[in-house]
Amino acid sequence: MNSIIDGFKQNDCRVTVYDNLFGKNLSEILEKKFDYITGYDYDAIQIKVENNLNIPAISYFSDDIRSKTSGPDWEKYLPYLEEKDNFTFYWDKVLSGYETFPNFHYLPHFVNFDIYKTSKRKPKFDIMFAGRLDTDFRLSFFEELVLKLPELHVAWYAIDRHYRDARERANYPEIIDLCYQGFIDNEKDMAKAINNSKIVFNMNSQGISSLNYRTFQTVACKKLLISDYREELALFEGNMPFYEDFSDLIFKIENYLDDNEAYTKVTEECYKIARQSHNSKDCVRYILKTVKN
Repeated sequence: MNSIIDGFKQNDCRVTVYDNLFGKNLSEILEKKFDYITGYDYDAIQIKVENNLNIPAISYFSDDIRSKTSGPDWEKYLPYLEEKDNFTFYWDKVLSGYETFPNFHYLPHFVNFDIYKTSKRKPKFDIMFAGRLDTDFRLSFFEELVLKLPELHVAWYAIDRHYRDARERANYPEIIDLCYQGFIDNEKDMAKAINNSKIVFNMNSQGISSLNYRTFQTVACKKLLISDYREELALFEGNMPFYEDFSDLIFKIENYLDDNEAYTKVTEECYKIARQSHNSKDCVRYILKTVKN
């Protein structure tokens, strides 16, 4: 949501931020006059409905709108996407094709390039992964990766609950302890963490065709992202490497760490594409243009 907020500010919009975890008194905020209410998943719709607001709602989803991943009350709020003054922007191209809501638009992830940018510091880690190890496949995949590349330094970031869960289930809890670097709860620290690693690898879990937010954070920092295969890798015009299986990931990690010329070529090309098409200012400008039309 931060990149969306930043995008509105970059387009000279006056923005009032309400955080439903640590926010101000909502009733005091709603005494002001607003042109739009925007939020992640169903947050904006929920606030609009519960407070009888008569303003357009702009919702950005990077979770399945027909799943509890986008909110426990998704079935209650789903019908409101039919209303003509509610605008939905969806991150997954294939899933977007299944929907027929009147103001429904495909929009991949985007980031604020003023925050996500390259650093001159020398990376401490060779490989980074951020996210849950909540399935046996993901956990064993991660453990095996560290075991197969013992000479490399690997960082893993996740909330403490997911760390404790993974450690309890792990075949090699000492690997989990060695790699775990804590939880990152803000964009600036995430940018620092990405810049502190040479390669970030992805295991996308949401959607069908889409690339997750980490993809665009990483390429904006001019670091190498190696993704599992997704159709929307086409957004990077064949420049972003992907792995077909575990052995292929190992092969690509070793090769890109050994070949600085190839590494630089990929990161520069992916950066140019993301800078052009996935920056917060231009993508929010597209949102505003769409809503005003």
